[in-house]
Amino acid sequence: MSKGIFISFEGIDGAGKSTHIEGLAQAFTQQGRTVTLTREPGGSPFAESLRDLVLHHPMDAWSELLLMFAARRDHLLQVIVPALNRGEVVLCDRFTDATFAYQGGGRGLPWDALTQLERWVQTHEGRLLEPDLTLWFELDPTVAAQRLAGARVPDRFESQPTEFFRAVHQAYERRAQEAPKRIQRLDASGTRHQVWQHITRTMVQRGWLSIMVPVPPAFQNAS
Repeated sequence: MSKGIFISFEGIDGAGKSTHIEGLAQAFTQQGRTVTLTREPGGSPFAESLRDLVLHHPMDAWSELLLMFAARRDHLLQVIVPALNRGEVVLCDRFTDATFAYQGGGRGLPWDALTQLERWVQTHEGRLLEPDLTLWFELDPTVAAQRLAGARVPDRFESQPTEFFRAVHQAYERRAQEAPKRIQRLDASGTRHQVWQHITRTMVQRGWLSIMVPVPPAFQNAS
């Protein structure tokens, strides 16, 4: 049985993650791998119920943080770990890096508290569970806001001012500096095809895809 692979996708809304997640899922499926697509906050039934609270109900920053980690623990145990044990490819739209970025950077909560919660919540069978690779879609917050303008009704995070997202971006930068081997920075200001080529080249270099994959069908329906 093939070894499971855990890949997370990070970046502020508007950076273009969603289309590439679908595209990479198709690429792995075409090469015979079983793929689990998931997201945070959410991913499991219990975590999805907490997602609604986090995104739409007013609360203070600490309550928000604790709900995020409670959702993550259930998501790991109910979805991610079983899928990896089955040898599947897990593609997750955001994971713990987003918590450091949004609650640590955006909300200003202490970095060491987040680090401790990460260790407590993500330790399973004696080891810290984290992605094998994180693709960070780096994009200037002003450009991301322009892409999102009028696209949908904003949630509690999307409605924050540009200064909030600049703090989020700085926290992603700090996180990338702390884990340079895991976090792969992508220039999300490039064209969709340029970003896709970067992603597939990374997959081939790591031995996860056997060949460079052409533009996937998922792109045909993307705006």
